[in-house]
Amino acid sequence: MKLVVDGLITNYYLSGRGKTVLLLHGWGDDIRTFAKLRQELDKDYQTVALDLPGFGASQAPKEVWGLDDYANFIAHFLKKLELTSYAIIGHSNGGALAIRGLATGKIKSDRLVLVAAAGIRNKNGLKKFSTKVVAKTGKAATFWLPNDYKQRLRKRLYGTIGSDLLVMPHLEETFKKTVRQDVQKDAAALSLPTLLIFADRDPAIPLEDGKTYHALIKQSELKVLKSSDHFVHHDQPEAVLKLIKEFL
Repeated sequence: MKLVVDGLITNYYLSGRGKTVLLLHGWGDDIRTFAKLRQELDKDYQTVALDLPGFGASQAPKEVWGLDDYANFIAHFLKKLELTSYAIIGHSNGGALAIRGLATGKIKSDRLVLVAAAGIRNKNGLKKFSTKVVAKTGKAATFWLPNDYKQRLRKRLYGTIGSDLLVMPHLEETFKKTVRQDVQKDAAALSLPTLLIFADRDPAIPLEDGKTYHALIKQSELKVLKSSDHFVHHDQPEAVLKLIKEFL
C-alpha cells in the first residue's frame, strides 16, 4: 500500500487483527526483512510495517535526516493511519530510532522489542569504520546486511539502477548524521516494558551493547540467542517469534 506522509510517498503493509505492532527496519534494509515474522504475527496481531524514507519503495527525503527527523515522520505516519495504541519492534537502527522517538515523546508505545538494536555510538566509532571513507564505496550503507542483500542494495541506494523514487542523493550525509547519534541517555529515560533480543555472534552490534541497554532501561529483560549474527530474526525466526509473543 502507498500513503503520502510529509510529502513523501511511503510504502507500507497493514495486516492482521488484534493489538497493533509497529515494525521498524534497520539501516539500508526494507520492509521485506520482517516478512516471515509479520506473517506469523498477523495470526494474533495487527501488524504495521513500512519502508522508512529513502529505503525500499519509499521516497527519499530531500534534506539530510537524523533520528529525530525519522521519529517525526513515524509520528505523522501513525497519525495518518489513526493508530494511537501499539507495541514497537525495532531492528538495528530501527531500534535506535524507536528509543529516540519514545524518549523525546514523538512517538508513544506500551511495549518495546529491540532486536540487535544500534544506538550505542561512543565506543568503537561504528566498529572502527571510517564513515568518511567507507560511505564513498557504499560499504557504510550496507555492511550490516546479509550478503545476498549487499550488492543489490548498494546499487539501488546509490542510484545506479531502479527508478528515481529510490535514488538517495543524501544517503552519505544522512548515514553520517544518524550514526553520530548516541541514544544511551534516551534509553535511560525509558520506563516501558522492554524486551532485548541480541545475538552472540553479531559483527555489527556486539552483545555488550545489549547488556548496556539492559542496565540502562529500567523495565528490560535481555535474551541472548546463540550462533546467530546481526539478522537474528532471519537466523532463528521461530525462537525470535516465541520470545516476542511471550513478551507481548
